[in-house]
Amino acid sequence: MIGVSPKPARTLSLSNADVSEGFGAYVHIPFCRVRCGYCDFNTYTNTDFGAGASVSDYHESLVREIKSSAQYLTGHEERPALTSIFFGGGTPTMLNASQLVAVLDKLREQFGVVDGAEITTEANPETVDRQALQILKDGGFTRVSFGMQSAVPHVLATLERQHTPGQVTKVTHWAREVGLEFSVDLIYGAPGESRADWQASLDTAIALEPGHISAYGLTIEPGTAMGRQVRRGELPDTDPDEQAAKYEMAAATLSAAGYSWYEVSNWAKPGKHSRHNLAYWRNTNWWGYGPGAHSHINGTRFWNVKHPGAYAQHLLAGNLPVADVEHLTDTERREETIMLGVRLSEGIAVPEGTQPRVIAGLIADELIDPATALGGRIVLTLRGRLLADTVIRALW
Repeated sequence: MIGVSPKPARTLSLSNADVSEGFGAYVHIPFCRVRCGYCDFNTYTNTDFGAGASVSDYHESLVREIKSSAQYLTGHEERPALTSIFFGGGTPTMLNASQLVAVLDKLREQFGVVDGAEITTEANPETVDRQALQILKDGGFTRVSFGMQSAVPHVLATLERQHTPGQVTKVTHWAREVGLEFSVDLIYGAPGESRADWQASLDTAIALEPGHISAYGLTIEPGTAMGRQVRRGELPDTDPDEQAAKYEMAAATLSAAGYSWYEVSNWAKPGKHSRHNLAYWRNTNWWGYGPGAHSHINGTRFWNVKHPGAYAQHLLAGNLPVADVEHLTDTERREETIMLGVRLSEGIAVPEGTQPRVIAGLIADELIDPATALGGRIVLTLRGRLLADTVIRALW
């Protein structure tokens, strides 16, 4: 193993291991061809960390973890348990399509998959061709989320993306041909991006006719390459007013094109919501596989060691690669339910114990819909979506 001496794995103890109501699986692929300057995810451009932690055999470690995880869960033995599966990264399609299908097959074998389950992989446009998409479709994947980010070459260059706008057109066409649903992800607020640039990206994305579009405001984290460029004065930091204006542009443009917002950063055509991501926001159960992946099972949160080499070594030794475990208190579970659920268009019931003056203040500040609030639900207005954290703090 390349330079890895992992700490002893934590023992996993679940307060309630019953997943008979179903759960989701997140599968983390940590490899990328290039690490984008804004990225602070657990990703690596090195593709060889030794046995079980290299592009060639990483899927074998995932299979080991899936098999081990089944020993900790109950209620899945008599009927299918997996309601959605999402392969994220990194760049999942750094693995070949057959490797991804092998991991999916192990999940299906171990837990069963409910009829009509949503099974998604993220993909960078330059990492797949029509044949790979056909293999994914034939292997049981139902959906691909393409990292488009922008339709403007100079914005893609600033974000250090490796694809061209034309590649997005090709891969979405291929996805439609082979029968895969697809989503596109966009990022707004990159240094040097004008409002006209952002409008061009929105219009181009809509023209591709995806079922689902995500639009995320760029956040420049201090520890990233882009964060260091900002600190040195080589790039300007994001402008909150510009970010807000571009969000409003997205909301208006996507709504006019028939996309409805269902989460602050996500829009979909009818019936095309990401069911896997909705499960996160509704604070349901999921198990995260791969280095650094987080899980939540009935109020117990736990997460894996981050380094791919340490992750693989734990599994080769017969241990789950758990770095730490947290049993949430009732207060913490309440706060998480508010934090996640308030971002949804369906909103949340007014939390028990909330003072009427708090609701009145949120209505007066035009942050929540007064009609739904009077009916006992918190639903964000457009202004509230821009200031969702303010609403969350008020309700806590």
